Amino acid sequence: MDILTSIRTSFADEYGDARRLFLDAAAGAGAEVVAWENPLSGPHGEPLTTDVAWLGPEDAGRVLVVVSATHGVEGFCGSGIQVDWLAGAQSSKGGASRLPADTGVLLIHALNCHGFAWWRRVTEEGCDLNRNFVDFDQPLPENPGHDELVDAFVPASLDEATLAAAEARLAAWRAEHGEKAFQAARKAGQYKHPHSMFFGGTAPTRASLTLGSIVDAYRLAERRMVSVIDVHTGLGPHGYGEPICGHKRGSTGLDRVLAMYGESTGLPAEGASFSIPLNGTQGRFWQPRLGDRYTYVALEFGTYDQERSRKALRADHWLHANRAFDWDDPEAQAIKRAIKRQYYPGTDSWKEMVLARSRQVLRQTLEGLERFGG
Repeated sequence: MDILTSIRTSFADEYGDARRLFLDAAAGAGAEVVAWENPLSGPHGEPLTTDVAWLGPEDAGRVLVVVSATHGVEGFCGSGIQVDWLAGAQSSKGGASRLPADTGVLLIHALNCHGFAWWRRVTEEGCDLNRNFVDFDQPLPENPGHDELVDAFVPASLDEATLAAAEARLAAWRAEHGEKAFQAARKAGQYKHPHSMFFGGTAPTRASLTLGSIVDAYRLAERRMVSVIDVHTGLGPHGYGEPICGHKRGSTGLDRVLAMYGESTGLPAEGASFSIPLNGTQGRFWQPRLGDRYTYVALEFGTYDQERSRKALRADHWLHANRAFDWDDPEAQAIKRAIKRQYYPGTDSWKEMVLARSRQVLRQTLEGLERFGG
């Protein structure tokens, strides 16, 4: 499909509309769809589901997995990418002839459907899903910087005096410890403060368990090669998509990723990424299940600067921690619009950049699967 047409037809402004676009596109491409239901509902009473579409031979040895909405509100971007790809698949008979031989595509739409619908990055448990993939039977990662600054990251009030005091405290800590330490304190992941940002939880979330069920249902551990693209937004230059990789240097996985995406690959562990090293990311989920028969990247699309992001998250966490939540309350709606805008700019120019880059990365991934999948 022409990209300028797709920017008008692939993206939605509400979770329910995004779901309808995805299901319609999946049906048009001849994909088989299964829904994992969430027992909760959205702000307008709409049902919440993680919908999974499969395209290609049932016994495909090579599988491309594309995940949207790990971070809830970021799903507006990932959903649009999935719908755009499915629309392209409709131009081929059943969609399957668009794929290399022995290759399937698994599209996981709205993994964190609750956060998608309620315009939050976190799950219904209040957890950052991309910090939740840790071994909860082992001691959890410590984040002493967040412990020290938690009341400044998410203060008890958003009044002018409280915010000024919080900003002064953050600025002083930042000046003393440096930017790298500050960003680690803010967003590397923390496991003690449920009301604060980047909380990884105390147990697996419903969404993380759903992902495990999907992997089992589609027998991904039995495939020869699986390549995962987990779509995110909010970090890096506006509209640019960085494939962020957590595979270790010297591993087969990293060699494959570098062959697929070249010098655009982001490597947080080596300081060569817009991201810092993080605890409990989805990459940690795949490795014990797939060994060296997979690649994983978080495809991160930039939106606006990190200070704006920090303040949008601060307001959203305060909103849900310190008052009875009313979706229709004007102050709540202002906070919700700000966080949605931060992670989904929604302009035509941004969407055009997203689709152009995503088409490139998905093509590179399918070519890599064909090359490395045996």
